[in-house]
Amino acid sequence: MVTPGYDETLLQQLRELLGDGGLRIEHDEVLPDVILRPQTTEQVAGVLRLCSAAAQPLVPLGGRTGLANGHVQTCGEFGLSLERMTAIEEIDTHNRTLTVQAGCILQVAVEAVAEKGLLLPLDFGARGSATLGGIAATNAGGNRVIRYGMARDVILGLEVVLADGTVVTSLNKMLKNNTGYDIKQWFIGAEGTLGVITRLVLRLRPLPRSENTALLAVDSFEALIGLLHWMDERSAGTLSGFEVMWPEFYQYITREGSLHRPPLPHGSAFYVLVETLGSEPELDGERFETVLGEAMEAGLVADAVLAHSQSERNALWEIRDDVLEFFKLGPIIPFDISVTLDTMEAFVEHIRSGMAAVPEPVCIVFGHLGDSNLHLILGTKTAAAFDHEALGTLVYETVQRYGGSVSAEHGIGLSKRDQLHRSRSAAELQLMWAMKSQLDPNNILNPNKIFAAETPGRG
Repeated sequence: MVTPGYDETLLQQLRELLGDGGLRIEHDEVLPDVILRPQTTEQVAGVLRLCSAAAQPLVPLGGRTGLANGHVQTCGEFGLSLERMTAIEEIDTHNRTLTVQAGCILQVAVEAVAEKGLLLPLDFGARGSATLGGIAATNAGGNRVIRYGMARDVILGLEVVLADGTVVTSLNKMLKNNTGYDIKQWFIGAEGTLGVITRLVLRLRPLPRSENTALLAVDSFEALIGLLHWMDERSAGTLSGFEVMWPEFYQYITREGSLHRPPLPHGSAFYVLVETLGSEPELDGERFETVLGEAMEAGLVADAVLAHSQSERNALWEIRDDVLEFFKLGPIIPFDISVTLDTMEAFVEHIRSGMAAVPEPVCIVFGHLGDSNLHLILGTKTAAAFDHEALGTLVYETVQRYGGSVSAEHGIGLSKRDQLHRSRSAAELQLMWAMKSQLDPNNILNPNKIFAAETPGRG
């Protein structure tokens, strides 16, 4: 049921603005009860004008695949979903840009530009449900950051609606546009707290003609870092993936009776999924094998298996992507953090030492590594021993100790707002809150996300 106390006059105004199907009532303990579904930027602007005047808070909703609880309700917010704004407006093959509405699903966009011989290089497990607006709002990363960067590196222009309904359209297509403040960056990664992204211009690349993938076994962390640099230096700029699995990850996912057979034997210190994307299938394949062979001769690689078909590539990636399998182990918490490469080994050992006191501990480590991003899955097989707060304290205190980031690619949302001070200075937090206060003085856009209650200036 709708939470009592909503302004019935406001609801009626919103129904009239959005028309049939534009407002629906849901029954969910986490998501907002009232879901607004505009079809145009003008309707989004109208929604914000009405809600601003009524001091009605909103939660912008994308594909709802975020892992920081940035899309949940906290104080009777309406949900603002752009699920009906999905149009691919233009694929510009001359300028190699894509113009889309924010509700467009990533995989739909990727497939559409591929038909034109172009690549939208964003890629991660939620590709089939994540929206481009949500990806921009959380500055999502993924599997190809090492080559193409985070979402902000792919976005050339945005259209955003501010809290008062003002539409700011800056659908820039140029790589170079050095005209004052880069306003789009204010909203990328802001998690819908400064404005609602409605349209985007994304930079496209040529569709790769070659794809080479291998799973490698590595015997030490020193060799692992050496291998990363080796591949980066010798692959002629084609290295696009360097996914590392610590042994607990690989052994569990490829255990007897699982869906995945182990391409390499168990027992190595690390398993690395390496991928290059290039333009010369035969030459790139030869170069890939040569570089890997030389890495083995240099003692950086202990064993290797190369994919020789798309089905074999898919099988290797499915091992890395099957993260949901770990929920079978018992109560767990997934963490997304960053630390520098020179501190990473010590960081992991510190976490492992802390987990030694937990009965039947679950401690799974994996990550993109080439971009300093680690994922941790911590918990216990003994449900009675599960302590959510203690696990969070262990991770975030260790992140702070090693000068890392409490969030690498999933944002702050509600889950990490009380940890943000571990990675941001007081001056940075004050500046961020000043921007929020200026652009959203009534705090109606995704309130209670990113900023903790004690944020300076918050009343």
